[in-house]
Amino acid sequence: MILPYEFLIGCILLLAGVIFTAFPQDKTYLTRLINLEVAEFGLVFIMLGFNETLALVTFVAVNIVTTLIFVRVIEKKEGV
Repeated sequence: MILPYEFLIGCILLLAGVIFTAFPQDKTYLTRLINLEVAEFGLVFIMLGFNETLALVTFVAVNIVTTLIFVRVIEKKEGV
């Protein structure tokens, strides 16, 4: 079975985004948030290989949840 190109690109983006979010070279929160977005787009490409609607719903849900969690972590670290 041949895998769609979207699936392969998504796996690469997801893996790169997760690695660079966990171990960033520049430890600012903005860099980690951008790397998290790369991982989210990787997940969208993986889901795009299956279904467009599934990709859109997954992107919206993952984007909202991860952004809320990340903003709370930033607030706790900053002491706001």
